[in-house]
Formats: sequence, C-alpha cells, structure tokens
Amino acid sequence: MIFGLPVISVTIWLPIIFGILVLATGNDKNAPLARVLSLVGSVLGFLVTLPLYTGFDRTTSNMQFVELHDWITRFNIHYHLGVDGISMLFILLNSFFTVIVVLAGWQVIEKRVAQYMAAFLIMSGIINGVFGALDAILFYVFWEAMLIPMFIIIGIWGGPNRIYATIKFFLYTLLGSLLMLVSLIYLYNQSNGSFEILDFHQMAIPMSAQIYIFIAFFMAFAVKVPMFPVHTWLPDAHVEAPTGGSVVLAALMLKVGAYGFLRFSMPIAPDASHKLAGVMIALSMIAIIYIGLVALMQSDMKKLVAYSSISHMGFVTLGFFIFNAYGMEGALLQMISHGFVAGALFLCIGVLYDRVHSRQIADYGGVVHKMPVFAAFFMLFAMANSGLPGTSAFVGEFMVIMGAMKANFWFAFGAATTLIFGAAYTLWMYKRVIFGTISNHHVEELTDLNKREFFIMAILAIMVLAMGLYPMPFSEVLHASVNDLLIHVAHSKLPL
Repeated sequence: MIFGLPVISVTIWLPIIFGILVLATGNDKNAPLARVLSLVGSVLGFLVTLPLYTGFDRTTSNMQFVELHDWITRFNIHYHLGVDGISMLFILLNSFFTVIVVLAGWQVIEKRVAQYMAAFLIMSGIINGVFGALDAILFYVFWEAMLIPMFIIIGIWGGPNRIYATIKFFLYTLLGSLLMLVSLIYLYNQSNGSFEILDFHQMAIPMSAQIYIFIAFFMAFAVKVPMFPVHTWLPDAHVEAPTGGSVVLAALMLKVGAYGFLRFSMPIAPDASHKLAGVMIALSMIAIIYIGLVALMQSDMKKLVAYSSISHMGFVTLGFFIFNAYGMEGALLQMISHGFVAGALFLCIGVLYDRVHSRQIADYGGVVHKMPVFAAFFMLFAMANSGLPGTSAFVGEFMVIMGAMKANFWFAFGAATTLIFGAAYTLWMYKRVIFGTISNHHVEELTDLNKREFFIMAILAIMVLAMGLYPMPFSEVLHASVNDLLIHVAHSKLPL
C-alpha cells in the first residue's frame, strides 16, 4: 500500500493525474510550471513503482499486489490488477523512462510544452495499466488507449511527414487489435461469461479454435513488436517522431507486443503455439538476418536504429518460441536491455539533431573533435547495441543463443549473425558520424553535452553497464514465472 492505496493503481493513476494537472497549466506562458510539475509527476511515478520490486516474492509465480473490484457487472468485467515476474519489471522500466523523456524534452520543446509533457505522463500511466491488467477488457481498454497519446505526440511534434506516419501507425495497430477483441469475445462465451485472463489460461480449447485464436492474437501483437512482415510502420514512425516519442516507442511500446505473446498467445493457445512455433521462428530469423542487412543500408541515423530495433526484437520472439528457460529468460532480459540501449541511442541522435537539425549520416564527421564526452557515451551505447560482453545486450543475446543451441544448432547459428550485423551497421554509423575530419561548418560549431544531457547519458550508461556486469537483480525475479509458464505450455489443454 502507498498512502493507504493499492500500489499498482497508484502507478497507473498518479502519472495520469499529474498529466491532467500539467494540461491545466494552459498555454506556453506557464511553460516553466508545466516542466516542473511534469518532472515532479514523473519522479513520483517512478518512486511509487519501487515497492513492486522491493516487496516482490521471488519464490512464487502467483500474481502479486492483486486488486479486484467490480466494474461493469452486467458483463462480469472487473477492475482486476496484479503483477508477476514477467510484468513487474516492465512497469519499473516504463516509469523510469518517463523521467528520462521529461528531462530530454526540458529545453528542446518550446511550443505546447504542457501538452507535450502531459501526453507522456498520461501514456506512462496507460502503459502501466497494460502490464498490470488481469481482466481482458481492462487490458484491451489500456491497449487501445496507448495509441492516442503517441498519435498526438507524433502528429503535433513530429517531422514533415508526420501525418502519413501517424495514420500508418494508427491503422496498422488498430486493425490488428480488432481481431484480438473478437478472440476475447469468443473466449468470454466459451468460459461461461468470464473475461479473467487467468481463467482463459485454464480453458480446454480445441486445436482448430486455438489456431484461429493464435492467429488473431498474432495480428495484434506482431504489429506492435513489430515482426516481419508487419514492421513497415515502425521506421516511418521513428523518423517522424520527436526524440521523446522515439524513446518511448523503442523502450516500451514494442515490449507491449512481445508481452502479449506471453500473457495471451502461449498460455491460452499452448498447442497452437507449439504447432506454429516453426512459423514464428522463421519470421524471427528473417527479422534478425534480413532486417539487419536492411539496417546496414540506411543513410538516416534514426532509420538505422529503428531497423536495428526490429532485428533485436526478432531475438525476443525467437527466445519465446524455442520453449526453454534459457531462451525465454534471455528474451525477457533482451527486452529490458533493448529499452536502455535503443532509448539511449535515440537520445544520442536527438542530441545531434537538436544542434545540427539533420539525421543524415553524411552530414556529420569529426564530431569527436568538438564533443568528446558525447562521443564516449555514444561509443558505449553503440558497443552495447553490438552485443559487447559486459553490456546489458550481451546477457540476453547470449542466453537466447544458448537456448537456441539446445533446440537446434541452425537456430543458434542464424541468431548469432546479429552479433556480426549489429556490429557492422552500428559501428559503421559511429565511425562515419564521430571520427574523421570535420567536414562542414555545422560540425565545427557543435558544443559538447550540457549538464542536463550529461546526467541523462550517465544514468543510462550506469544501467547498461550494471545490467551487463551483474544481471541477477533483473533475472532472479523472472525464474518462477517463466518456469511456470513453460510447464503450463508444455502440457496440452486439449480435452481427451
């Protein structure tokens, strides 16, 4: 309990309330007040998530911090919240990045400051709701509500093609979600009137129905991950989004799709998950290898990191569908690490863009001569994106490759190519941007990180190194929930 209130509800509604208060500050005459309120709200929003970690029982896979209240009684819909080892860390990650995004936009955003900050605060609360929801309709409401703040963020503060990017993003995600809603209604009817996600896990569903359910969930979650071939909205969204929007997209919104596979697809349709695992692994391998090669061809830094994200998320879905503990825990750790690393890379690109107003690699060169501190941070994050041992990315990738080796040598071989391609596209970008001679007057006029930017980079660097050198605080909370899910998926729910 926090202030006599349930913890998960506080993590959801506190940032939303602060977002509304920030909106109430009005126009840009009150921008300083809006910034301060946003920072206070985001910091408090992060602090109230800490009891989820400190009070978490690592020995059980049961849902913890559970809240259950009637909501729409006619249809037996509840306000039902709870977390397990799989979902808890993502609430912390989300709230952590809300603070980072508010600080990142502190001086950069000069117009409609209150609306910008409020959108991120409200979205933070909604995303926490997605990870905490145990009622399917509550989950669906939060899932759809997530689209609105991001649609506004890209549509108002985005680049020249922002309208195209927002509509594409909205249509892709909305159409997939409608199929998920149809599946939820089917499950409601089959379960004699329950929308409880944990009740769905215990149902015995015929294989034919499981296949359709899995495909419907796939359309919703694969778009969010995004998996090949429904990934094309992401590079456009990243390129047009402001820096904060790209950070949240990479660090959180992609993770929501992968989380959906673990909370819905695999436990509700376990037999279909096994039957279609080959397809999922094939699509994951295409993302890892083919999208890695696509990243190598990019001339826009943001687009390169966006394609890199798709390739790295292919690692995540591969880890899920090889059905062993190494693979699944490695995939979850990769999700958290990717949040830190991709978020940091987008912030680095944002630092350069704020000064030069270009994301084109060709417009840079010799940045190290003018921004040596920035170049050092950028080097760390580039190495982490390449999977360097000692950084957070190596932990998850190594575990997924270990799990893939137990399943099939060629899965491991294909997955390991990401270490080669990742190093190729990331370090080639770094070399062209940072090293060499100063090629134009824009680079000549660059100034190094200010105190605010240094603080943001330092915090992310600490997280990347801490998770890489000592991953146990992240991994130990996963064991019980992952093992229980694997046992559940391994035992058929089909009626005899």
